Amino acid sequence: MSRSAHDFVRNGVKEKLKQGELVVSMAVKLVRSIEIAQIARTAGFDTLYIDLEHSSFSLDTTSQICMASMAVGVTPLVRVASIDPAHIGRVLDGGAMGIIAPHVQTKEDAERIVRAAKFAPCGDRSFTGSLPHLQYRTFPTAEVYEAMNEATMVIIMIESSQGLESAEAIAAVEGVDMLFIGTNDLCASLGIPGQLDHPSIQEAYSRTLAACQKHGKHLGIGGLGGKPEMVSSLIERGARYFSTGTDISFLLASASAKAKQMRSR
Repeated sequence: MSRSAHDFVRNGVKEKLKQGELVVSMAVKLVRSIEIAQIARTAGFDTLYIDLEHSSFSLDTTSQICMASMAVGVTPLVRVASIDPAHIGRVLDGGAMGIIAPHVQTKEDAERIVRAAKFAPCGDRSFTGSLPHLQYRTFPTAEVYEAMNEATMVIIMIESSQGLESAEAIAAVEGVDMLFIGTNDLCASLGIPGQLDHPSIQEAYSRTLAACQKHGKHLGIGGLGGKPEMVSSLIERGARYFSTGTDISFLLASASAKAKQMRSR
């Protein structure tokens, strides 16, 4: 029995979200070796995202981690350094199964990002002819386009007052899968830096969630790894994707706890 491109390209995060299941993510900003993929898998994460906005990672390193993640069943996403179409295309060609786009302000920004991330007829992403997602196998071009468009996630960050004002318009854009609130940056933009439980940020969650529910999109939240009670509340309200922390914070917390344990003997 012959296999199709759809058999090779599956996005576990999209599948879990479609079923209403919780998706737990970690960010990678420090570890540059492919072992981080297996660690994420063993730890129980559904996905990791490589943070090109806040790291000095090369595209080569990013691609290697993405391919290693696919191999162990951890969905690789990348927070891109910019929303330039050429940059987005290179990240996706390297093995990412979706992009997280920072500092999106308008519906037009979101539309441009979708066009950069999707092949025709959904966008104008250039086709390289061979992709790691397909194990470099060859399939009919139209079949590849369809499979990749279905599997590739477009996640739009809401992290400014202007982006928040545009949340409903952004959620209405075809091809956008998720609105992802960057809590710390959004708090700063709203004039309440560090006040993660301020009524204004709670209202932002509610407003963005309503926009997502109206247009059939998912809500993601970042920056609340140290606020389990807020996470529980947001899960009850419908949020299903959470970025729990970074490899830096996990390493530091574990190392600090061990040093404290040894010195308290």
